[in-house]
Amino acid sequence: MKKSEIDPKILEQIKKLEEKYEVMGQDLSSYLDGLLYSDYLTYWDYIHLDTLLSLQNPKTGLKDEMIFIAYHQHTEIFFKLILWEIDQIATEVNITEDYFLTKLERINRYFGILEDSFSVMIDGMDREQFLKFRMSLLPASGFQSAQYRKIEICSTHLYNLVEFESREKLSKDDDAERLVDKIYWKRGATELASGKKTLTLKQFEEKYLEEFIKLAQEYKPKNILEVFRSNFINSERKDEIVQAMRKYDLAANVLWPLSHYKSAVRYLHKDPDDIAATGGTNWQKFLPPRFQKIVFFPELWSEKEIEEWGKIWVMKEVFDK
Repeated sequence: MKKSEIDPKILEQIKKLEEKYEVMGQDLSSYLDGLLYSDYLTYWDYIHLDTLLSLQNPKTGLKDEMIFIAYHQHTEIFFKLILWEIDQIATEVNITEDYFLTKLERINRYFGILEDSFSVMIDGMDREQFLKFRMSLLPASGFQSAQYRKIEICSTHLYNLVEFESREKLSKDDDAERLVDKIYWKRGATELASGKKTLTLKQFEEKYLEEFIKLAQEYKPKNILEVFRSNFINSERKDEIVQAMRKYDLAANVLWPLSHYKSAVRYLHKDPDDIAATGGTNWQKFLPPRFQKIVFFPELWSEKEIEEWGKIWVMKEVFDK
């Protein structure tokens, strides 16, 4: 082929582009001019590397605070990916078994990465440094991760997130405001002595509570549990789907909280005086899965499994039995 000749494949692509922009009432030639004068894309510009690396700003001179910041940012990125997959499940029209399973497998993979990487927190920081720099961050706490609360809300009916002791007094038909008022995680940020809300919780509710209520209302008919109920109860691949959903339930409500618990034990032990170092959260009562019994998909578990929720994994991971 002579240099002056244009590859027929390129001509065909130009024709398709012309048709695309014509539909939108746009001039292809103008867009080609833009392409002609634009610079080549670089890796660092594409992922905004300089901006990303500028976001770790320790508040103290203690070196291990950098680990603490970077790991929490890493966690929030994976929470964003989980919410990205959940949104696709919720909005997919005529959802298929393959599509549902693919998204669940991705979510489980993300949680697996989060659980495995928590050793960065459990084993990767000096305890004395942690106890010092953590006090400089009050009242901020990982408790205030709004994305994780959104994952919970988008996964199941809001009633399943109500604190265990309050469920008999409430109904699945209660409005979102009433159910959120008794949501389980509020107890994790109350003062031990008085039972009053900590500043950690007050800040969190002021910024996000209204958003949580609206999200719960939006996702009531399309959370993961409802998508399963509406589409896959009689599926030929129900067993495979149930297995993936149970894996997700365990990851979010047993293994992930347990990773936090192991980290808290590593750095704070069981001295009540150290509870302040978590921003006021009562982690000893809040983190162990057996106290909360939060289950996204209760109908997929036996009564005994729910009664002993998290027990097997706590014995294995914490007590090595």
